Amino acid sequence: MNSILLAGTVIVNFALIAYSVAIFNEQRNRRANNRVMVFLSAGILFDIIATICMVSGSTHSFMSSHGILGYSALLAMLIDFILLLRFRSKYGPGLLISKSLHLYSRYAYAWWVIAYITGALIVALRHA
Repeated sequence: MNSILLAGTVIVNFALIAYSVAIFNEQRNRRANNRVMVFLSAGILFDIIATICMVSGSTHSFMSSHGILGYSALLAMLIDFILLLRFRSKYGPGLLISKSLHLYSRYAYAWWVIAYITGALIVALRHA
């Protein structure tokens, strides 16, 4: 594995940690508090950097099935961040978020974890 792909692999693990802290916090408290927003922002930043590393370090097409899955998962998390930010700016960080936004956050995170797992499986099967 080349150094750019290795960096992307390490960074995507930071994205997983940041997203997990953010979404578990949001799911437990149903609020878009500072902790949720900071960790969600960090997750998105790590995810974008990891995606750039993986695309630039890969010898495969950036439009592979895993690539499309990963891009859509990143987009889902970005949309979640924007929706939570809008909710927070309209109602403040202390109000419980709506049931639909609460559910969307859960599904976006689950979709992202599926993309993460499939990426890990692809790497494991290639190097097996």
